[in-house]
Amino acid sequence: MKFIVTAGPTREFLDPFRFISNPSSGKMGFALARAARDRGAEVVLISGPVSLPPVSGVEFIPVVSAREMRLAVRSRLPGTGVVIMAAAVSDYRPVRYSPRKLKKGSGGQTLSLVRNPDILEELGKSKGELFLAGFSAETENIIDNAAKKLKSKQLDLIVANDISAPGSGFVSETNRAVVIDRDGLVEEWPLLSKDELAERIVERILAMKDGRG
Repeated sequence: MKFIVTAGPTREFLDPFRFISNPSSGKMGFALARAARDRGAEVVLISGPVSLPPVSGVEFIPVVSAREMRLAVRSRLPGTGVVIMAAAVSDYRPVRYSPRKLKKGSGGQTLSLVRNPDILEELGKSKGELFLAGFSAETENIIDNAAKKLKSKQLDLIVANDISAPGSGFVSETNRAVVIDRDGLVEEWPLLSKDELAERIVERILAMKDGRG
């Protein structure tokens, strides 16, 4: 079975030196790629800028922006059975990019933003037999917000976590997750290392693909 896993942040540049991004480390996505590989899957790992060593036995595609990630996912989609969107994709990008460094003025500046493509939503609209899993980073109403995202984007599984909770943020080595499937089953998993969590997620996906849960 072929897996596509996305990881890390995306960067949306204002000029050659400044960008909009987030502190995602990519650790969760890389752990998922390893877990899928270890279960015999052909894995494509598409990642924004991170400081992690490559995952052996996995095709790696580095990207920077949300639009680059979208193109990379689309290019590898044929023949794929599972997509896990673990990347923290920037929702917005600047309307204008300056090829030269923006200089500081005497007053304030207004930054105009435009929506980036919603990769998960696009995949959900035309997924067919594709198994689609997403992540939901929240700070409140974790289960309600994740359930709404699962439904609106037509996902098969969503993994939600409270990024404000100790040991559960972007750069941590651990994560505490709430997992919701397409049938509405809600599972609250304990604090686990990201490798342990990745193994559980991949096992859950394979069980659902095999009709075991």
